[in-house]
Amino acid sequence: MNVYEVGRLTKMLAENDYPGRGIVLGITPDGKKSVAIYFIMGRSVNSRNRVFVEEPDGIRTQAHDPKLMQDPHLIIYHPVRETGSGLIVTNGDQTDTIRDFLGRGESWEAALRTRCFEDDGPNWTPRISGLLAKDGSYKMSILKASDAYGTGCVRNFYEYPAIPGLGHFLHTYVCNGTPVIPSIMGEPERVSIGNDINMFADILWDQLNDENKISLFVRYTDLQSGEYEQRIFNKNE
Repeated sequence: MNVYEVGRLTKMLAENDYPGRGIVLGITPDGKKSVAIYFIMGRSVNSRNRVFVEEPDGIRTQAHDPKLMQDPHLIIYHPVRETGSGLIVTNGDQTDTIRDFLGRGESWEAALRTRCFEDDGPNWTPRISGLLAKDGSYKMSILKASDAYGTGCVRNFYEYPAIPGLGHFLHTYVCNGTPVIPSIMGEPERVSIGNDINMFADILWDQLNDENKISLFVRYTDLQSGEYEQRIFNKNE
């Protein structure tokens, strides 16, 4: 068994019809750019009725058709926000919690210790988060239920150096499931990163399950200049 094996992100997505929401952080093979990826999927009408919208400091989710919005709780938030410490990427409103703590000079770990998994029992969807620093190093976190009853919260924190061609992938669910969707197990998965944003983003969007995918965000940032380019895909557009 090779514990340092690097998986193909496209293959992982193609073989899983419902990984839920996902975060990938990493570095291009040439070592020149950092990479941030976030995608959302959904099964209900309420969840699928969303698009990613650009904001001055990142992106937010928005109802595609306001008349179909049933409950904004847990599905309307800012997944990506820039701060002086880097780029925050999360699957919920903990993005704002992290931003506020960092703005006060406090740590991202302290911010996430004030949060827990989502209150959507019996799934108890994990809160997954990432912080991509300006030098390309990054942190990731998983907040998940300690048991099937949501008795307590287990908080896992990870820190990674910037290694060319390597990224780490976090997603909320192991796979699809009924009536309970199984939550992620283990650590963030090691995955390979593509050099070309357009080619890589197009392939990722194509490999996400066509029925369940909703939106995809991909950003490549030049580590020297800080300039970035990004792609946004919305199924509802």
